[in-house]
Amino acid sequence: MAALLYRLGTCAYRRWPLFLAAWLVALLVIGTVAVAFSKPMTSTFTMPGIASMKAADLQQELFPGAQDVEAPSVSIALAAPKGSTLAEQPYAGAIDSLVRNLSTIDHVPDEQLAPSLPLSKDGRVGTIEFALGLADATDVTPALQQQLTDAMQTARDAGLTVEASGTATETMDSGGATAELIGLGVALIILALTFGSLVSAGMPIVTAGLGVGLGIAGITALTAFIEVPDSTTILASMLGLAVGIDYALFILARYRSELDLTDTREEAMGIAVGTAGSAVVFAGLTVIIALAALSVVGIPFLTAMGLGAAATVSIAVLIALTLIPAVGGLLGSRMFAGRFRRSVPRREPSGQIVNHGVRWARIVAKAPYAWAMVVVVGLGAVALPAMDIHLGMPGDSTAPKDTSARRASDLVTGSFGPGKLSPLVVVVDGRDIAPREQQNAYREITDWAGGLDNVAHAVLVGSNENGATVMIQSATGPQDVRSDALLKALRDTSAIEDQTGASIGVTGASAVQADISATLSGAMVPYLGIVIGLAFLLLILVFRSILVPLTATLGFLLTILATIGATVGIFQKGTFGLFPGQPIVSFLPIFLIGVVFGLAMDYQVFLVTRIREAYVHGADPREAVVDGFRSSARVVTAAALIMTAVFSGFIFMPDPMIKSMGFGLATAVLFDAFVVRMCLIPALMYVMGERAWWLPAWLDRILPRVDIEGEALHRPRPLATSVPS
Repeated sequence: MAALLYRLGTCAYRRWPLFLAAWLVALLVIGTVAVAFSKPMTSTFTMPGIASMKAADLQQELFPGAQDVEAPSVSIALAAPKGSTLAEQPYAGAIDSLVRNLSTIDHVPDEQLAPSLPLSKDGRVGTIEFALGLADATDVTPALQQQLTDAMQTARDAGLTVEASGTATETMDSGGATAELIGLGVALIILALTFGSLVSAGMPIVTAGLGVGLGIAGITALTAFIEVPDSTTILASMLGLAVGIDYALFILARYRSELDLTDTREEAMGIAVGTAGSAVVFAGLTVIIALAALSVVGIPFLTAMGLGAAATVSIAVLIALTLIPAVGGLLGSRMFAGRFRRSVPRREPSGQIVNHGVRWARIVAKAPYAWAMVVVVGLGAVALPAMDIHLGMPGDSTAPKDTSARRASDLVTGSFGPGKLSPLVVVVDGRDIAPREQQNAYREITDWAGGLDNVAHAVLVGSNENGATVMIQSATGPQDVRSDALLKALRDTSAIEDQTGASIGVTGASAVQADISATLSGAMVPYLGIVIGLAFLLLILVFRSILVPLTATLGFLLTILATIGATVGIFQKGTFGLFPGQPIVSFLPIFLIGVVFGLAMDYQVFLVTRIREAYVHGADPREAVVDGFRSSARVVTAAALIMTAVFSGFIFMPDPMIKSMGFGLATAVLFDAFVVRMCLIPALMYVMGERAWWLPAWLDRILPRVDIEGEALHRPRPLATSVPS
């Protein structure tokens, strides 16, 4: 591996015009396809095969033309001024005008615009609810949304409060660009301090930006052929930027250190790509494995997110291996130009550098058992809130407070109850019931549903010779655990089905969300097993050890549990009052497992490969730990701070889902890089000593040898110094 990448690095350095031209052509071709043939991305979070979707299909079969659960919907909340009612003039007239204006808009079905509004008890608040005659929310154009806005403005002009919610009113927020700029600004500062050079500081930013641009363009181009969820680009952007900067950072840092040990820049770049590049390949593979494995969960939007991000990470790896050395060939001696700081590190008599990494490794060496215990207990304590995790899907009630959707949700919830905007729909198949008994059966089912705990209203809203539909309004909102209990009770239908002869299913937006959450929860453990199993095998191949991959995996489990615990504490429980308490987005835990495992293995590979490199070149196990920290602790620290900065920028976005994703990823990086990899792993390496590199003889014989330490690259190397016992 090292020899192959060495040749690739020297080739790219020497023939830099060819490599630069190839990347430019790739960008132009993919960008052209994306601009010319792309289609809108989908925003649906449904999945085939779940119980609620089967019930929705049954509803369409029994009532052709019934509202599709996936159809873009609109819920308009209207409120008269305090002390007035909607039945008074001029408000009643304004509502009539609003209904007439809505009926003239394309794709607004006239039959769904009821002549009278459902009103609150005081008559002050009412709602107009309808689904557009479109297949998906992505079919809703800005022009159509503007028509809806203009129609509502006429009612506002008459003195009414008018707010709108629903999937048809959603718009993509532009805060992502601002969030990324914040992260990039911090990353640039960290890179500048790391290299002491403006040119080298800017290079990882530029190359990572190119990788993200290619990844996003590729994902956009795919919309010409398949449906792609709009959330795919968010994850690809987050990860592509973070790993793109980090991978470039590791190779540049190794290149700079090799300049002192080699005769030519080309040779230094070849060794950098051969050694650090090998670590980049395997680190990237762990991330790609974790992301691609999201497809085994069987959820289309999560599969698309994982594969899109995996493709972007693959591009980041290729850029680090080829574009970085090509730019090095272009710049030559100007690679580290623009210096504003020159450090002269202290050296030991042997000539070895004594830096903060060496000092920290020696501190841990003095009490490794104590450090390991502190980390395990500390992260275990942070993980405790994870036991109370409550999963849910984002909705209007969790939207930012300054949005119309949130104001509409608050208005309706305060006047009609928290279950008004998310009713459950009981679909009754009455085709096996005698015609003369159907209506009695439908009434029995309605009475049965209305008598369940936590039901505010149960209304028979439609029936025919095939079946019936019963609308259930919960006394609690969809984010409440009691609503989940109601859904479970509504599906316990054996007794009422035997009594009436009907077949019953439950659907509705909140039922779909609950089913998605349940499916994700059930897939979490199998997914974790697949990811850890595959990566464990890969790490055995990389490190030729059993215990090192095992400690890496155990460290990751501590990281993920602590991260989920912190996220539950901050977002669900509202600890410190930073965010209002709300359920954790249902796909966040499994998303964190995949992404964080990949990132955690990044730090493990970069740090421990340098430890193993020292070990295979003759250092004893304790000396190797110090030498590994001497070479990589500073760079790993910079990489972790950069990732934290990039992910933290998304905390400032208005969307609660993106906030929690950014917080979870930033927290995970901090825990894993600075607590697990910098404290727990060296402590365990000291405790294990020579046993850390133990591998059964039979396994050693059958494993292919992958040289990532550069054993095949003969070059001078200073000896490591001793470590205090």
